[in-house]
Amino acid sequence: MKTIQLTSEMFKNEIFDYTTGKEWAFKGKVPALIDFYADWCGPCKMIAPVLEELAGEYGDQLVIYKVDTEVEQELSSVFQIRSIPSMLFIPMDKQPMMQAGALPKPHLKEIIDKELLGVEA
Repeated sequence: MKTIQLTSEMFKNEIFDYTTGKEWAFKGKVPALIDFYADWCGPCKMIAPVLEELAGEYGDQLVIYKVDTEVEQELSSVFQIRSIPSMLFIPMDKQPMMQAGALPKPHLKEIIDKELLGVEA
């Protein structure tokens, strides 16, 4: 698996349509992680290969999306992105969680395992 570039339209179709629904209802079949980034952002460039590695390691257990905040300004506005990188962790049956900053790989794996996949360490 590789990371998937996410547009506002794809978000509405595959994750949640914020234009019609007020109460969060995740449409995905597996948990997701969304990386809000910009091409000019140094920390975003540092974490990009880590996210690619994680996409490969987790395979079809998890989908990792990337949102270019310069292109997808509507989506960035909906989630009130103020700093990048920002990660949105989306579990199957709970509310999504936002985390700002370039998190190290072990920390990302811990959040994915515990919060998204329900695996206890």
